[in-house]
Amino acid sequence: MKNTFIKSTLILILGGFIIKIMGMFIKIIITRSIGESGLSLYMLTLPTYNLFITLVTSGMQISTSKLISENRLNKTRLISTSLVITLITSFILVLILVIFAKPITVLLHNDKLYYPILSIILSLPFIGISSILKGYFLGLNKMHVQVISNFFEQLIRIGLYVLVLPSINNKVLGVAFIIGSNMISEIVALITMLIFLPKKISLKKLFKFDKNIKTEILSISVPSTTSRVIGTISYFFEPIILTNLLIINGYSNSYISTEYGIITGYAMQLLLLPSFFSMAISQSIIPLISNAFVNKRYLYIKKKIREIIIISLIIGLTYTIVINIKPIFFLETIYNTNKGTNYIKILSPVFILLYIQTPLTSVLQSINLATESMKATIYGIIIKTILMIVLSFFKFGIYAFIYPMLINIVFVTIHNYIKIKRSINSFL
Repeated sequence: MKNTFIKSTLILILGGFIIKIMGMFIKIIITRSIGESGLSLYMLTLPTYNLFITLVTSGMQISTSKLISENRLNKTRLISTSLVITLITSFILVLILVIFAKPITVLLHNDKLYYPILSIILSLPFIGISSILKGYFLGLNKMHVQVISNFFEQLIRIGLYVLVLPSINNKVLGVAFIIGSNMISEIVALITMLIFLPKKISLKKLFKFDKNIKTEILSISVPSTTSRVIGTISYFFEPIILTNLLIINGYSNSYISTEYGIITGYAMQLLLLPSFFSMAISQSIIPLISNAFVNKRYLYIKKKIREIIIISLIIGLTYTIVINIKPIFFLETIYNTNKGTNYIKILSPVFILLYIQTPLTSVLQSINLATESMKATIYGIIIKTILMIVLSFFKFGIYAFIYPMLINIVFVTIHNYIKIKRSINSFL
């Protein structure tokens, strides 16, 4: 079991590193092609995009991965039922997006966001289907399939952005192209995974619905994704609430868009570059901890939690020190800007906790405490929103967004750690 975990984690880390390097190259192309004003539009669109991605995947990757690893159900019927659920969800979300695209731009006080938001429709169904196949291969511990599909997905993105993006002079259409072209890269990723699909899983038998399997899928996917959906909904409303609060308190829309874009597009993105480490650990730890929990190996779980916390801290701390030594160098190299250094110095010490938070959330899901993760998310959002409102009226400007976000990170991480520790100790 230990060797499987190490092997799976190393494959995901290596693959994640390669994908992250490619992602950095993509960010360089995007930021230098659409400029600061285009980046602001992109970052304002991103919360809506992330919300609909979360809704269309609906925890399918986690549920598929867990059910496949248990090896109880017919794999073809499991995938088929998941596909039907995802396609129905996709259809509903597309309709919602068509209806509410314009109202969202009104809430954000920026009618330029209409076409970027509408372009989200193109990739939604493919992202949903892709998450199911990724969950299938993760459940079989075939981590290399996800790595290969992600590689080709990023490669297509780079090709599209290099060939097409520089020729689009309109910033709005440029952002819409960045988001809409994800459809092509997702299709390529799907084709790649279909090549690795075993012959015993016939494509002719797909899209068949099994009510019993549906119940099992939803019993796992709904609780495991609830906290993520709540967090993403908060992320969706975040720029809307912030924009309206700051406008009420005398700040211009230009100031809000620019500073929000610098924080979320430059500073936060730079600080989260090594996040593939924690994601690799999180994906690998779910089947491992789940199996140990079922078999009541609580000392093993406690030891493993200690290990992932130490590893995550070392990674986060090392990277934070490096970034703080030469922040301008990294900003200029990747984004061709020196803006955001002041935000990096404030954000970086607390952002170390995010490298711990992701694996801890996976542990909670693995020991049947997904509801505790959901509670932490809800409490954190309430605290963040109240502080954002208070600080906005005290004329903190964009720092009315920064300080509540940092407090939210600290609260959620500590809450999840305490809940895990108490739960495991109660069994010992």
